Amino acid sequence: MGRGIGEIVNPGLIIFLRGDLGAGKTTLARGILRGQGYDGKVKSPTYNLVEHYKNSRLYFYHFDLYRFNDPMEWEDAGFREYFNAGSVCLVEWPERAHGLLPPPDLQIFLGISETGRSIRIQADTEAGRQCLKHWQAPTHL
Repeated sequence: MGRGIGEIVNPGLIIFLRGDLGAGKTTLARGILRGQGYDGKVKSPTYNLVEHYKNSRLYFYHFDLYRFNDPMEWEDAGFREYFNAGSVCLVEWPERAHGLLPPPDLQIFLGISETGRSIRIQADTEAGRQCLKHWQAPTHL
């Protein structure tokens, strides 16, 4: 799933990953990076808060805000500049920044079910809708 999403994301997208601990957010992020053509090590940003990756197409920033105790930690961290037209920002635990983040283009909801994982993808902007439309094209199914 992640690899397929990674093949169609474009610079400027903001993606929120939502789900409980163990739902697969970081695993999905790894798949998205693989779909972008990144073949290096993909670490969880839990302790660093952000991991950044550069490939030929774009800058990719993977945030994990789980450790935030106060939304103002987002402001203090100085991450706002990473959200720009030349990058993709993937954010785990966006609710920890309580409305201080820019609005997402896509939200991916992950859950644990009896048979594995469940996923729901929601497009919140025109850029997000175009991304999903491209993904649903016959060549990506």
